[in-house]
Amino acid sequence: MSSDWKVEIVECGDLVQDDDEVTPPGEAERRWNRYVELADSVTGSEGPSGVAAIVSSLKAEEDYGAYQAAHAALGRFPHSVLGQGVADASRELLSIPQDQSGNVLLILTHAGPAAVNSFNEAIRAADPDVRVSVRELVEFHESEEWLSEGGAQNVLLIPRA
Repeated sequence: MSSDWKVEIVECGDLVQDDDEVTPPGEAERRWNRYVELADSVTGSEGPSGVAAIVSSLKAEEDYGAYQAAHAALGRFPHSVLGQGVADASRELLSIPQDQSGNVLLILTHAGPAAVNSFNEAIRAADPDVRVSVRELVEFHESEEWLSEGGAQNVLLIPRA
């Protein structure tokens, strides 16, 4: 698969919302269908940058079911690649809706030790400000959101500084 899909999935992931009065319905449907097609075409061999592109694509508040294909695509990556890719997308993880960031972090924790260890190792290389913000995001999700179940807590170990 060419690297162009990474740009396209990020663009198509900005799904048209119900309150959009500018985009024609046909274009909204085309973009939704193309997004699902791109996510479904992921094999898991696209590397950490493929994971990062998928995470970056999860921009819309309402995805109308399209992001289920992206979540399934994340599950096709080798676990260590998934962890590295999520860490590489740490800035984007902070900018996507919290429901989406929480879901990505839950997928990561459920992928097991190889994914978690890869993420924990890679996040250490992130910019310190980003690392602190990701830590705060994880703590938020651990306290009341996606990572509040016992098995998902205290798994993502992000240094404080």
